[in-house]
Amino acid sequence: MDISIFGLGYVGAVSAGCLAKQGHNVIGVDLYTPKVESINNGMSPIIEKDIGEIISQNVKSGRLRATTDAEDAIKNSEISLICVGTPSNPNGSLNLKYVVSVCEEIGTFLKEKKSFHTVVARSTMLPGSMRSVVIPTLEKFSGKKVGVDFGVCNNPEFLRESTAVYDYFNPPKTVIGETDNRSGDILASLYKDFEAPMIKTSIETAEMVKYTDNVWHALKVGFANEIGNISKELNVDGHEVMDIFCQDTKLNLSPYYLKPGFAFGGSCLPKDVRALTYKAKSLDLEVPILNSILPNNSYQVERGMQMIVNGGKKKKIGILGFAFKAGTDDLRESPVVEVIERLVGKGYDLRLYDKNVSVASLVGANKEYIREHIPHIYNLMADSVDDVIEHAETLVIGTNDDEFKSISNKLRGDQNIVDLVRIHNLSDQPGYQGICW
Repeated sequence: MDISIFGLGYVGAVSAGCLAKQGHNVIGVDLYTPKVESINNGMSPIIEKDIGEIISQNVKSGRLRATTDAEDAIKNSEISLICVGTPSNPNGSLNLKYVVSVCEEIGTFLKEKKSFHTVVARSTMLPGSMRSVVIPTLEKFSGKKVGVDFGVCNNPEFLRESTAVYDYFNPPKTVIGETDNRSGDILASLYKDFEAPMIKTSIETAEMVKYTDNVWHALKVGFANEIGNISKELNVDGHEVMDIFCQDTKLNLSPYYLKPGFAFGGSCLPKDVRALTYKAKSLDLEVPILNSILPNNSYQVERGMQMIVNGGKKKKIGILGFAFKAGTDDLRESPVVEVIERLVGKGYDLRLYDKNVSVASLVGANKEYIREHIPHIYNLMADSVDDVIEHAETLVIGTNDDEFKSISNKLRGDQNIVDLVRIHNLSDQPGYQGICW
């Protein structure tokens, strides 16, 4: 395939060399003449393992060249990759001036091109940037329509400095945000020989995935450092702690707990976060990441409250599931219980149902806790799901109990539904809202 790459910095140079190594004809484009001359002389403009040799070999073979002439690049390629920088402004916001400039150039020379051309953004941009900046700029300067006259994709890269060539050929995943199937298929053909999941999605999701990955990596570094700092002060080897931690791939290093939803609760997580952060304070240690966990949890409770209250217009509220998670009767530090208590305090008319709590109120170990510590909740409990649905103007799904997955045919069109756990077959109901989706 004939490919042009705009921006010969870190991502652009690695992508250019690796694509040429795959057998494609690649034209690198950069306004900075020394970078262009470096590649045309068979030398890498960056320091990175293996890329210098790859560039040298492919310049010699004729599969790779560089230019400052955008018109040359567009006329002689069928797909263009945007790999320019997206630096921060002084206030932390994203600076897209280089992206805009490149899109203006590409659009200008697409105007005269007869064949279908695909433009792919590899530059890291916040969700919405493709729709609000890239596509309008390309359409304005080309006079053409995206998805009809040319294609646009977002294709985030997952390259680590010092291992970028290895990462290019061994990606954890290939993510393609596409505006149309034709463009997505053209781009996907570049990666058809890679043994990695091929994920096609919306361009907004692809944009968000890149940020999610990077922020998660930053969070892991900070988390490990805070655990290490506490461990050191307690004469514990932080490396050994984290080595053992990482051996748990069922819970710790896994998708478990990484589903957006409501706040956590129960008898373990809240008290253990409090205990460890208190210990850090007693050791005169700053642990801002650990200290943010409980405030973050409280914010999610507040967010749920605001969705339920919805201006206070509907006073009759039904809640399905209020133990701290499905399959248990444990109400200790249940975030849904906190919501219930706040709603009661605000004068809302509540009906509650949780089959496990109902059983516990009669014979379970939590019988005394329910009747003595939260009697107001005990008195609001209904006998069935149907009773709660019939009562509710606003229905809250608090746990993902199987019993709640088949209620769609019982709902009324005038009810608001606030789903804190993502019951999939409810999302088409009028008035449905998910807390994080």
